[in-house]
Amino acid sequence: MKWQHALKDYQLYLKIERGLSKNSINSYTLDVQKLIAYLEAHGMPDSPVSITTETIQQFIYETAKTVNARSQSRLISGLRSFFNYLVFEDYIKSNPLELIESPKIGRKLPDILSEEEIDKLIEAIDLSKPEGERNRAMLETLYGCGLRVSELINLKISDLFFDEGFIKVTGKGNKQRFVPIVGITQKYITIYKKERRSHLAIQSGHEDTLFLNRRGKQLTRAMVFTIIKQLAEKIGLKKSISPHTFRHSFATHLLENHADLRSIQLMLGHESITTTEIYVHLDKTHLTKVIEKFHPRK
Repeated sequence: MKWQHALKDYQLYLKIERGLSKNSINSYTLDVQKLIAYLEAHGMPDSPVSITTETIQQFIYETAKTVNARSQSRLISGLRSFFNYLVFEDYIKSNPLELIESPKIGRKLPDILSEEEIDKLIEAIDLSKPEGERNRAMLETLYGCGLRVSELINLKISDLFFDEGFIKVTGKGNKQRFVPIVGITQKYITIYKKERRSHLAIQSGHEDTLFLNRRGKQLTRAMVFTIIKQLAEKIGLKKSISPHTFRHSFATHLLENHADLRSIQLMLGHESITTTEIYVHLDKTHLTKVIEKFHPRK
């Protein structure tokens, strides 16, 4: 079995069987491609079914010299997934990464913005420019609904259920969820639709896409990143932020205002409550207040 053949089958498996997004598939594929490049650079003839644990260990050891522990752990996880697929398809009997341990890494707490910083970023948007209303509506939606950037750019007009107070969001693995949307976010989306979007020459296939670029096509992830970076520079914000920072801030602010973890989990679309629990670690004062308020021996 050749590497490229195995990789192509693996990509189909990730897409069809696991329902992963294109970005996730690319990430998993890149892990395997790094191993392939290493083998080729060192003239190693190992195939996907003949490669040994020792060879993979050597590859990981060499890689560890140039990446941090978190990146190394992600690489090991990606390779383990690939070889698990080969085991699943009976190409190999056991996973050569079974005995390879990932480096110990602490749970990375996400960066967040204060409510004041979010207000400043949105206020910095130049509404006199054609894209101003769109950018304000996007940031309000990112923060107001806690969306991933991929969920934001794929949001459809047909996903808006303002009368019911919800939007339909398509998340990882094409799983759909309904997220509440507050009045202020509805207001800015409506303004954008009426005052800007309605005047665009919308390209075929993008008629239902909510947020469009000036050419009438769906925005890219990179464009949303750029918009936020430029706003951060404009207000002199020293934090390194991205669209995901708004999602983290959404969850953290809800928790600080005493929302329960289960509700936050449902709104974020986390499969496991463990993923949501990271926000508990952001603000220890919140935990102190909970104890003081609810513990019987306070």
